[in-house]
Amino acid sequence: MIGIAAFMLAATGVPAAFDLASPQRAAAVLVPASEPECVRLAAEDLLSDVRKITGRTLTLVRTPEELAEGGVVLVSANQPESVAVLDTIAAGFGAGLKGQWEAYRVETVGNRLIIAGSDERGTMFGLYAFIEQHLGVDPLYFWSSREPRSRATLAWPEVKLSSGPPTFRFRGWFINDEDLLTEWKESGGPRYIDYPYYAQVVPREVVRHIAEALVRSRCNLIIPASFVDILNPPEAALIEECARRGVFVSQHHVEPMGVSAFGYFNYWKKRGRDLKYSYFSHPDEVREVWRVYAQKWAEFPNVVWQLGLRGIADRPMWMADPKTPQSDADRGRLISEAMAEQVRILDEVAPRQPRFQSTTLWAEGSTLNQQKLLTIPRDTIVVFADNSPGWKWQPDFYSTPRNPANAYGVYYHHALWGCGPHLVQIVSPPKTFECLQAAVTHGAGSYVITNISNIREFVLGVDATAKMAWRMDGYDPEAWLSRWVADRFSRRQKEVLNAYQIYFNSWQIHDAQQVPFLMDGQMIGGGNSALGQIAKKLAARNPTTGTAVEKNRQAPVRTSGAATGESAKPADAFYKGLSDMHPPSPGRREVIRRLAQQRAGFELVLLHARTFAVELPETEAAFLRDNLVHQGALAREFCRWFEQIELAHEALDLGNLPACVEALRVAEAAMAGIPALSEAYTRGRWENWYRGTKKINLAATLKRTRDVLRQAESRVTTR
Repeated sequence: MIGIAAFMLAATGVPAAFDLASPQRAAAVLVPASEPECVRLAAEDLLSDVRKITGRTLTLVRTPEELAEGGVVLVSANQPESVAVLDTIAAGFGAGLKGQWEAYRVETVGNRLIIAGSDERGTMFGLYAFIEQHLGVDPLYFWSSREPRSRATLAWPEVKLSSGPPTFRFRGWFINDEDLLTEWKESGGPRYIDYPYYAQVVPREVVRHIAEALVRSRCNLIIPASFVDILNPPEAALIEECARRGVFVSQHHVEPMGVSAFGYFNYWKKRGRDLKYSYFSHPDEVREVWRVYAQKWAEFPNVVWQLGLRGIADRPMWMADPKTPQSDADRGRLISEAMAEQVRILDEVAPRQPRFQSTTLWAEGSTLNQQKLLTIPRDTIVVFADNSPGWKWQPDFYSTPRNPANAYGVYYHHALWGCGPHLVQIVSPPKTFECLQAAVTHGAGSYVITNISNIREFVLGVDATAKMAWRMDGYDPEAWLSRWVADRFSRRQKEVLNAYQIYFNSWQIHDAQQVPFLMDGQMIGGGNSALGQIAKKLAARNPTTGTAVEKNRQAPVRTSGAATGESAKPADAFYKGLSDMHPPSPGRREVIRRLAQQRAGFELVLLHARTFAVELPETEAAFLRDNLVHQGALAREFCRWFEQIELAHEALDLGNLPACVEALRVAEAAMAGIPALSEAYTRGRWENWYRGTKKINLAATLKRTRDVLRQAESRVTTR
């Protein structure tokens, strides 16, 4: 059955060439009928890639009889019928894979390529490893706009790839704060949610690209959106599209059992009841909704159930119901009781399904866990969270004893709205590796979910994280970044690498808390806070003299800073859990100094990148402009804007109103220039990409800057 080529291999030891596609022929790809849909979809990705690269179309077949010499065979060792097919072609090839998790073996046998996985995901991942390494296809090609280069022939004397089980059993993405994805294309359907950022569902075609990139990156878990209401068909379609890819689907940590506060409100509104979202005040009603939603989620084969108890949006339960007990001990007890009840519901709803469940110790969850006030059900994956975007783990990560009845993992941020990053990347591969290496070392290496927001801005970090989560052993983040640059740029590689390193090193680190404190969200938030203070002080000034009225003369000068911490309430577990997201301001003068230093770093990045970009082929230069130049320019203008706002505030406090006005004019020009900077970034496929910028709302920020500038100018003219 193997044929002449295999006979020659056995007789001479010389491998025959494997010819996938050439001007003379195009191979057939065998996916046995017993294989799950996800393997067939992966095979279709191979056909699409080969067509892009060579113009030739491979043939997808279902039986060995249809397979010509030199074809590709895809089989999963957990599918007996597929193994029987494989044994007629290469007996015993997949025997060593049985019982493993997502392992694979990819080898030429004669002039055929055999791709065998221990399970269907292992088969997919083996194929995608071959596609990336031998066809040169970027797993994130859609989001990076990097199509593979054309070649007339795809042939190799030998192919040999293999992998045992990955380091992290679960490796996933959280599509969170997805304001750009939500409004980039026409609506995928309405969302019934009392929240200003998500009026429509991300279209199915966009989710299809997300799910494809996920599996190409050899990840197996996804939370496909924020606040999914599975009873709304367009939102259920998001889950369906991901489930087709054979991956695990899960839920936002504010959606235990798949139920957010918004889903709860929708459920009872349809039944004519307006109820407070509270497990304390309405436990029976909450349990009813949990059960209904769990029944719907249980229709999917691979669910990682989220356990927990939270409130409205991304806030604790007690903010939704003031009647909730006020002590941490009572709150911890209530959350623990809720999780135990959720397990009982799952026992009823999905008794015969393999059970995977997790609880994410985000914000107040981390604080209560650190105080040993949570009782977490056995067989639950306990997920520790970072307390800043990808910089360090919260204290409970280190203090929590590892219980053998549970597995442990981590929740990691490449993106984090409220402080950033959101529109620009900030976390470098070495910093990510430092965090994930700590997770493995400290017994939390079973699960990693990464918040990647709108994806496009974070393709470098997403790719790096996927690679290290698959195999931590031997991973060198600096060497990986060098290879990443070499794969994408044919010239000036050392200079490009240096520019990226300058970019990542430009972000300023808080002296006390050792986390970034001038990220894009922090700058926009801090600058808007300062504008509010300036407006109040201008309104209180004597319009005739321009001086402060008497009642405000003794008011202390307040530092706006990147994050003043004014809203923080140290006694509350929620705010304690988020302390590193908003470090206390080091003082206005220091903020101004550090903003200037950060801005200078981005100026240097732009100087380097723009100098050698002209020497690159246009496709490479376009990627550099999108992934580095545009982000560096945005970051520079955010720095300039915030720096000038702080200088305006300082001048006002010193009684120098003309200097205040001049600084506000420079700030206004910085913010007003951003649309022109982004023009190329939002062309072609990416037209309307910034239509949904509601989370870091640049248009509203520009308007507020102009309003305060006009207010200050009016004070100058009345003096």
